[in-house]
Amino acid sequence: MAKHYSSFERGNWRWFLQRITAIFLIGALAFHFVTLHFINHAADISFLGTQARMSEIGYFSLMVTFLVAGAFHGVNGVYNGLVNAGLEGRQKQIVGTILIIATLLLIGQGLRVAVAMTTLF
Repeated sequence: MAKHYSSFERGNWRWFLQRITAIFLIGALAFHFVTLHFINHAADISFLGTQARMSEIGYFSLMVTFLVAGAFHGVNGVYNGLVNAGLEGRQKQIVGTILIIATLLLIGQGLRVAVAMTTLF
């Protein structure tokens, strides 16, 4: 039987954060669906409603945390998938750097939109 290989080493901070963000994302996604798909139906969602929700510090904080956790979880998963597929050496460093830059740009753009949607600042 072949040995199971994973680039996620138990005890590693990325391994730990991958599990923590997964748990958080399940809860935040459930909250999102209930709030925006069951309580407020798609036809009822407006810019003013979004601005009102984003102007509540708790909702704003949850959405920003959702953004950061989702970006980390997704990019970390892609990176580890590529490592598991055999990415190594210089290519691994280059891909890792590109993914870090892409993650920072994604989070930066998400924060710009979040701040534009709120009256908190």
